[in-house]
Amino acid sequence: MAKATTTTAPRLKALYKDTFVKELQAELELANVHQVPKLEKITVSVGTGKKKDDKRHLETVKNTLTKITGQAPVERLAKKSIATFKIRANMGAPVGVGVTLRGARMYEFLDRLVNVGLPRVRDFHGVPGKFDRGGNYNLGIVEQSIFPELTFEETQVVHGLQITFVIKNESAAHSRALLEKFGMPFEKEGGKR
Repeated sequence: MAKATTTTAPRLKALYKDTFVKELQAELELANVHQVPKLEKITVSVGTGKKKDDKRHLETVKNTLTKITGQAPVERLAKKSIATFKIRANMGAPVGVGVTLRGARMYEFLDRLVNVGLPRVRDFHGVPGKFDRGGNYNLGIVEQSIFPELTFEETQVVHGLQITFVIKNESAAHSRALLEKFGMPFEKEGGKR
């Protein structure tokens, strides 16, 4: 007889379904539950910059992304040729590495980022509250060492990360309300939390 496997939904996903949807619908005065903002995906990317030809740096970046997201990253090639930087479109070394998270991994990464990673940032006063025109949120991390999954040796080659939260929404205010429910520590209006 086969064993039945039980999997539990990530904490933030369960909270979103059970609590946040109803709260957001009431707070934002939305007529329909389908108008409630929803996190669709999170992309985590690292640009290789001047070290695009350094294989050791590329492997370090890939290892970092794999450990903090739980998913293998994809190399990104240049889309345009730029002679000044010695870059040719779709040729040569990758100009970046990225991961797209959806579903359970997305919620688990968000939970670790908000509750473990961001509180480890030195002199932290909150994240900026600027959203793009589509209501999506971009967050730049200066150093990968804020993630506890990485050992001291893995943080010797320092690099930053770009995290993009793609949100199905009606406005940037709705996106911000959703991220605040998830616990994103935004700066207060005076620049401090």
